[in-house]
Amino acid sequence: MAGVVSRWLDRFSVESQEDTELRGRATAAGCAAIKDVPERERVDVHGVLQDVTLRPVGDVTALEASLYDGTGTVTLIWLGRRRIEGISAGRSLIATGRIGHRGTERVIYNPAYRLDA
Repeated sequence: MAGVVSRWLDRFSVESQEDTELRGRATAAGCAAIKDVPERERVDVHGVLQDVTLRPVGDVTALEASLYDGTGTVTLIWLGRRRIEGISAGRSLIATGRIGHRGTERVIYNPAYRLDA
């Protein structure tokens, strides 16, 4: 049992370190924390794309990506796009746009973005 607890604590501390590093990179880039951004405000957010999927939104095809910054997640949605060069899971970027809601999730439609090197 001690081994299970030890592995869980190790994993928790690694995730905590990664979250702290992501928050630090966002702050250094001059970006707001996703959890602190008010609705309908134009913001810059920095994070890592956790996943990228192609989904229909109504009658329109949309490319969706979950951006995580260590404090929260926002879904980036590019309407009418099937693929964007450089947008892939694990990629770090800065997205600019207005935060809104789709159901309970936070979203930015058609964000401008800058890929990190």
